[in-house]
Amino acid sequence: MAITDRYGGLPETEIHDLLRNERRCRTIKHLQETVGTTTLRELAETIAEHETGESPPPKNVRNSVYNSLHQTHLPKLDRRGIVEYESDRKTIRLAEDARSVDVYMEVVTPYGITWSEYYSLLGTLSLFVVLAALIGVPVISALDPVLWVSVFLAAFAVSLGYQLWTDRWVYLNALFG
Repeated sequence: MAITDRYGGLPETEIHDLLRNERRCRTIKHLQETVGTTTLRELAETIAEHETGESPPPKNVRNSVYNSLHQTHLPKLDRRGIVEYESDRKTIRLAEDARSVDVYMEVVTPYGITWSEYYSLLGTLSLFVVLAALIGVPVISALDPVLWVSVFLAAFAVSLGYQLWTDRWVYLNALFG
């Protein structure tokens, strides 16, 4: 009996199999950042740019990416219900079941750590600073603990606002896609 993920979608083993390939991960990530549909040509260009670090990427790499997406990766993602791929029109969009892989594609900040790691560090730091203010550690206790709590709550609010702004296309796509 296959174990399905906690959101009722694909079994975890299938999700890990899908995400094991960098081009499939890049496809999902690109579609999350794009509201609506995208073309196979645009997707291949984006992935080839990422793989080579060149803009525009060499034609042979673009063609290789295009062919592997068209023949292998997009049909596989389409069969699993992650994307809707119209091979005759060469258009791709996220499908409803794409949400089942989100939890496995932990979002990384521009600084190389995940958002959960960032919030854990911020929470731990705030706990120690407020505790230090309460027990009278010099310099830190110069400010009232309530002020420290306010500073860290503001830091959480600004961080959350930044995260929502940078991932706005994911949320807009989920709402209007």
